[in-house]
Parts: sequence; structure tokens; C-alpha cells
Amino acid sequence: MNRLLITVTILAVLSVIPAYAQDNTEDTKMSFFITSVGLGDGANLGGLAGADRHCQALAETAGAGGKTWRAYLSASASNGRQAVNARDRIGEGPWQSAYSQFFSRSFRIAQNLSELHGDTLAEARHGNSINKYTALSENGDEIKGVGDTPNEHDILTGTQLDGRAYADQADHTCSNWTSNSEGSAQVGHHDRIGFSGISWVSAHPSNGCSQENLVSSGGAGLFYCFATD
Repeated sequence: MNRLLITVTILAVLSVIPAYAQDNTEDTKMSFFITSVGLGDGANLGGLAGADRHCQALAETAGAGGKTWRAYLSASASNGRQAVNARDRIGEGPWQSAYSQFFSRSFRIAQNLSELHGDTLAEARHGNSINKYTALSENGDEIKGVGDTPNEHDILTGTQLDGRAYADQADHTCSNWTSNSEGSAQVGHHDRIGFSGISWVSAHPSNGCSQENLVSSGGAGLFYCFATD
């Protein structure tokens, strides 16, 4: 892809980002990121608690450890425990990306839960601001997507489009984030590109739960982290 086409593509993406997402400066505090690295054991994250610890540790390394961080992951009802909805774990918003050195700004991701998930028709049409150029790692780096090598746009969520856990009997969470072999996990596409779906939260199931399975379907075991406060 030549430089002119890359520039045109970036400008096209930015043109559809809501205006409020572009008026931020370097001193804006990060409250949303994609993990720069996974835990290296496929979808075995040590459950929700292990995923939360990973978010907190990465945030602390990046200088944002003063907040409480939670992984955007759902868990299915199991062993007498109720299901956990990803949207219920991340506070009320608003959420801001890490500072992008490329664009010399951070980006407002969404004002609140309703806007994040498009709960109303108007919000669904308007959309949140998650895309490849705004959904950055805790270090402000872009996550590889379609067209990059390797493609790592599959982001673990285990979640439906509305941010809630699945209610059927299928495995959408790799045994509630404890399996690195059997099962499957629902993933979203942070770059909003893909034949199987363009949703940031719920695009398709993974090929399995091992690290190799996640890589084979376009992922790396990464997940979203949100500050609850």
C-alpha cells in the first residue's frame, strides 16, 4: 500500500470519528486501552480475576495505576454462579484512549455505557470511536489489524453485541477464561474490518482456546481494559 493511499485511508477513518473524540490534548488521562500483550496461554487468563490483574499491571507500568482497571470480558453462568456481563464491569464512563504520538492527541472512546454499545437507535447510528487508530495499547501504540503482519484484530470478549453474556449452552468464553485447549471464545474486531463481522465487541467465535488457535483466526489473546473510576 503506497503512502498516499495510507494517508487517504487514515483521513477517511478520522472523518467519521465523532467530533468530541478529536478535541483532546496530551494531558487527558487514559481510561481505555487494548492490552499490548496477552498472557501467552491462549484464552486461559486465570478467569476474570486474572484478566483484571493483567489490565492493572499493564496500566501501572504505563503510569496509569492510580485507577481501578477491569477487563472487558463476560462470563457464562456456571456452577450455580450467575453470568457476568462485560458492560457491568467497567464503570459508567467516559473513557479516553492512551495518547497517540502519531496523531498528537488522545481520543474519547465513548461518553457512557449506552453510547459505547449503541443502546438507542441514534447512538447505534452515531457509533462509538473504537477503530484501529483510536483503540490503542496502554503505551499508545496501534494494535495490528487487517493488512498488517500478523493480523491481531481478534480481541477476546465472550460477549454479545449489547455487552452482555450469552445465555445459551455453548461455550463463548473458553470455560470462563480458564481453558487453553477445548472450547471457543467470542471475539470482536478492534479495526472494524472483517468478512466475519466488523463489530468491536462481537464479530465471530475463535477457532479454539489455545494460543495457536487464537493466532490462526487472527488474534493474539489480547483484550480491552477499561478504568472503572
